[in-house]
Amino acid sequence: MHPISRFTRFTPPLRCCLLLACAFGGPALAEDDAAESPSPLQVVEVKAQRDDERLAPGSGATSLPGSVTTVTAQDIATLDIGRDISNVFRRVPGVVAHNIDQGDTGNGFRMRGFATQGTHGADTAIYIDGVPQNIPSSQGGAGHGPAFLEWMTGDMIDTIDVIKGPVSALYGDQNRAGAVAITTREGGAATASSAAVTVESHGGRRGSLVLSGEHGALRSLLVADRYHIDGFRHGGGDDRRNLFWKLSTDIGDGVYSLRFSYYQSEYAGAGYLSLPALEAGLDPHAVMYGLPGFGAARRKTLVANRRPAAGEAGWFATAYAEDFERSRAIQASPTQHTFGYDDRIIAGARAGNTWTFGDAAILTLGAEARQDKGDALRQQYRNGRPTASYVNNQALDLLAYGAFVQAQYRVLPAVKLHGGARYDRFEHDVENRKLPAASTAYKGAVVTPKYGATWQVRPGLTLYANVAQGLRSPAAEQISSSGSPGPLGAPGGRSNTNIDPSRVRSRDLGFHARPTAGVDVSGVVYDIGNDDEIVNTAPDVFVAAGRTTRRGAEVDLRYQGGSAFGAYLSYGRILRARLDNPAPGAGALLSVPAHTWKAGAQYRGAVGPGRLTVNGDVYVTARNPYYMSTPLVRRDMPTYVRYDVKARYDLGRFQGALFATLQPHAFASDIAYGTTAGLVLATVPQATAGASLRYFF
Repeated sequence: MHPISRFTRFTPPLRCCLLLACAFGGPALAEDDAAESPSPLQVVEVKAQRDDERLAPGSGATSLPGSVTTVTAQDIATLDIGRDISNVFRRVPGVVAHNIDQGDTGNGFRMRGFATQGTHGADTAIYIDGVPQNIPSSQGGAGHGPAFLEWMTGDMIDTIDVIKGPVSALYGDQNRAGAVAITTREGGAATASSAAVTVESHGGRRGSLVLSGEHGALRSLLVADRYHIDGFRHGGGDDRRNLFWKLSTDIGDGVYSLRFSYYQSEYAGAGYLSLPALEAGLDPHAVMYGLPGFGAARRKTLVANRRPAAGEAGWFATAYAEDFERSRAIQASPTQHTFGYDDRIIAGARAGNTWTFGDAAILTLGAEARQDKGDALRQQYRNGRPTASYVNNQALDLLAYGAFVQAQYRVLPAVKLHGGARYDRFEHDVENRKLPAASTAYKGAVVTPKYGATWQVRPGLTLYANVAQGLRSPAAEQISSSGSPGPLGAPGGRSNTNIDPSRVRSRDLGFHARPTAGVDVSGVVYDIGNDDEIVNTAPDVFVAAGRTTRRGAEVDLRYQGGSAFGAYLSYGRILRARLDNPAPGAGALLSVPAHTWKAGAQYRGAVGPGRLTVNGDVYVTARNPYYMSTPLVRRDMPTYVRYDVKARYDLGRFQGALFATLQPHAFASDIAYGTTAGLVLATVPQATAGASLRYFF
């Protein structure tokens, strides 16, 4: 059976879960001003930590001695998410987040000069309700450790914590640039039921249903979403179905939840175009080689959680299982695709306990394990049909387990110390079907300590510092290489069982200040050394590059002028992102933007019988280096500028919105790679628009 054909078997679960959720939950009837519940946001809700959060001992992200930004559900409601869930990070300082516009191929999340796995989200550990999202050794067109968040919609998300740097011991593999912790919403009074329709440019259309209710002590939240878009480019498009159902209840001193999610997508990608060819007149809607790429994805996930009902003290636990399947065919020539495919069963658990000692100290101790079994391969297709030639073909049994400890102690009223450590062990069995002699078992372990301190110099001024290590597991292709493309069962091959997990060493120094009422200013400088870098040298081409260094700074300014107006401005500067010992003739600079600007404003007030909310955002990346020609010559990618505006009007139970995105610089894109022939990029539309209507009930 062809891998993609398996998608047709999973329509019945969608209908069954919808009927069950309706039976359990019943609609959550709202008050007359229910439509206001999603919208009481000021721009500063995308916020840094408060002084009291920084100084109070805690196990959560906002208590860390580091740079943390929180995004709320209310903030997400003011964004145009469209087909790309990465847009929820649109206002986070220093973050470059986007899908690569080739279908559902992962969610790029780049910060602090990390972009070594391209734009698929590796180098940042991403957790949702305690479940790690990074997929090790993915071959579905993404590399090692990508995160695929397309199974989520904005209606499912409660909060997002973006943690810069590996300062938290609670997050493991891929926690090098930092971590992202996402918490999903609950049903009942916390969420209003609603139905929405959206239309967008290029054939974009969406239907969304949120059913929130309570049945005795049981809270139910069901989110169903159907999305389709034809795409800006010829031959591109995406058709996606999402279902999310979460049941929650309080038992004793704990909150227990069980959630199920189902996601299915079919997509096509138009590939990349040459910048010199575009400047010479190539149609920006054109398809790479005149041959569209294609792919499909399916995920079924079951997650059980327990957390303390009040405060942080008590035990927590997470158990999960997932059926994960993904494919992507990438254009390699006018007649050839490289077809990447993952078919994995993933299961794991995480448990621990937090002890509090008055308001002076807190201690968290826990352990976690994850097993990932299945197939990962890349096969060459010619004229749309599979050939006997493989780039790689591996059966994987990847076991990861470890323990973590984290503590904070308030030694003085204005001084808090932070410490933690992780022990992570990886036991991987790799069956190399292409080069059987390279099949091997691997065992490796790493300890990553974390230290930090927070000092409130005076009211309104807090300093923090941390020194922390992060890690990345070795990829299956590093352990068992596959050589040049060829048939299965070929002779030769090499295994490398002595490779160690990669570690980074990160140092931060930052501040947070409130110089006057309504004004918040924060900033940080950082220095990161990485002992084992993997660099994306071209679309889906990854090579080992040795040691690298990154240095940079970020500044973030927030202003809240009463309840009606707010504004923000942030700037991220990469001072150094380079290979420490590049190979002869290779370029030393990593391809990341030296400058990242973000700015925006919000107005909210009564207009006529309803309430108007208007948000405007500007995003700029500049001086992103790449190399071309032989010998190599350094160039900078075109400056990329994006403007977003969204106007929302709430009237009783109805909420209407108009939104638009402008990307005015021709042939400038966040999605670009340098090659010896010149820059290749995924062109983007210079203007898009849309409208939505939501009814609360």
